[in-house]
Amino acid sequence: MALDSNEYPDKSISKFESMLKTDDVYFFDAEDFEEIIHHYLNNGKISLGKKAIQIGLEQHPNSLELKLLQVEVLAFEDKFEAAERLLDEIQNIDAHNEEIYIQRANIRSKQDNHKEAVNLLMEALHLTDDNFDIHSLLGMEYLFMDDYEKAKNSFMKCIEIDDSDYSSLYNVIYCFEFLEDFDGGIHYLNDYLERNPYCEVAWHQLGKMYFSMEMFQEALTAFDFAVISDDTFIGAYFEKGKVLEKLGRYNEAIESYEATISIEDPTSHAFLRLGKCHEKLGNYDMAKYYFYHTVHEDPLLDKGWLAITDFHFRQKNHEKALYYINKAINIDGENPLYWKKAAKIYFALNNLDEADFAYKQAVDLGNYELETWRNWAEVLKRIGDFNSCIQVLVQGMEFYPESATLAFKLAGAYLKIGEIDEARDSFAQALGQDSEKLQSFEKDFPEFQNVKWIQDMVSKFKKTAK
Repeated sequence: MALDSNEYPDKSISKFESMLKTDDVYFFDAEDFEEIIHHYLNNGKISLGKKAIQIGLEQHPNSLELKLLQVEVLAFEDKFEAAERLLDEIQNIDAHNEEIYIQRANIRSKQDNHKEAVNLLMEALHLTDDNFDIHSLLGMEYLFMDDYEKAKNSFMKCIEIDDSDYSSLYNVIYCFEFLEDFDGGIHYLNDYLERNPYCEVAWHQLGKMYFSMEMFQEALTAFDFAVISDDTFIGAYFEKGKVLEKLGRYNEAIESYEATISIEDPTSHAFLRLGKCHEKLGNYDMAKYYFYHTVHEDPLLDKGWLAITDFHFRQKNHEKALYYINKAINIDGENPLYWKKAAKIYFALNNLDEADFAYKQAVDLGNYELETWRNWAEVLKRIGDFNSCIQVLVQGMEFYPESATLAFKLAGAYLKIGEIDEARDSFAQALGQDSEKLQSFEKDFPEFQNVKWIQDMVSKFKKTAK
């Protein structure tokens, strides 16, 4: 297994590179070669690593450690058969070397045979007391297999061995979140913090757990402790700001977001949150300032463009809102949220043909929200294209078959083109799903309120309901 490159001196590396430049031949201990090879592999310099393995084996042809590093490189290059042959040779010499099983597991994993990889890692566990890396590898294999319970347990064992292994801690919390066991995650983190009360990472993760459960006061306390543990922890300040926003404490949220900017270079996400807070406080000039900075910092952040567009839309400045959403579409024309927002603006401007086109683009790009189908149908209704309106509503009801709103609108559209039987079916369906939405039908199609069969159906329904 590769070691961190900072765990060995640079002297051997400098000597090795000097040898390569001068074509002189220097002798190195096998351990020196291991350090050199680990350095190159950890830094992605595979060709130099291979060169070091070649020279190392020329000087130490019986070194199993160097041969295992050669196996690692062969597996990295997907040369599995050669790697397996070399592992067979090593196993004939040292059958109880756990690294053989680890490397075989690595090969099986790369071949997507994760179950066999787990079996091999279990074999390795029986051969060594130094099992931290093996538990970590097991955790990753279980994640590949979507077995989050076993993955969680494996990463927990890593933390039992090394309390400061934050990578495993993150993975444990990820498993708790995926399993939606927030109570379990909170209990685990609180227990961890009993042993490590100044671990900013654990406080941060605990705060996020509380936030997920909408326990905002508890989340705020956790993030405060994260900041106390490390007053440069940007993530804790940012999450604290989000909690304060939820609590309506916008001025304090602004202070938290500004703290992130003062510690490191500002991010588009911090600018965005600052803009939202200032808008809530009615500081519209400051809100605009931060929204503009958001899209300047990251022109591809869709939330930034939507925020600045929404800002102008709420100010009833529809022309300016249209200008900015079109800028966003020019940057990323494949974003369905941009097209949906553009459709709303066109509708507000009574530009119905453009609204129709924009809604079509949004749906073609994968936006299937109920609101999208309802609003698109309303656009077509106002245009007077009831056949297209029916097509949209029928398609929308494939996604939302229980929507009385769509069914009532569909009944009205059928009536508009004289399809009475279809109108009856849709009206009866809508009435059975949610009779309170009848008001929307009466508002959308007031001309049909006095149709006798509609009145009879509503009257019969009300009697049955009693």
